[in-house]
Amino acid sequence: MASTDKLVTMSDIAELAKDKDKCIIIVDDKVYDVTKFLDEHPGGEEVLKEQHGQDATTAFEDVGHSIDARQQMIQFQIGQLQRVRAPVNTTTTPAVAATSWTKLIIPIVIAVSAVVIYKLIAGQMGASSTS
Repeated sequence: MASTDKLVTMSDIAELAKDKDKCIIIVDDKVYDVTKFLDEHPGGEEVLKEQHGQDATTAFEDVGHSIDARQQMIQFQIGQLQRVRAPVNTTTTPAVAATSWTKLIIPIVIAVSAVVIYKLIAGQMGASSTS
């Protein structure tokens, strides 16, 4: 497996980022060690250091790097980001069930209350008109 095929997790990147002498960035889910490129970067080394240990895709794309710059990056790639997906919960949790129940009961209580109030008012009006 070539170093560009190596799967790297965010926890791996956090470990690598502890070394302040290195500069590890992520662009388009590819992990790069751009430490050796810091002095050569046309935008200055600070631009890269600000992204150390993070996903720099947005910053990279916002600048509008050339095709040459993208090809030059290949030599600094150390791996591919492995995104860990959270397991999908297919069961209904009690909180969700309670929420569904309350969505049904509240309109019923309001409707019953409205009918009772209407009957009371209509009954009082009928009683006052017969007196």
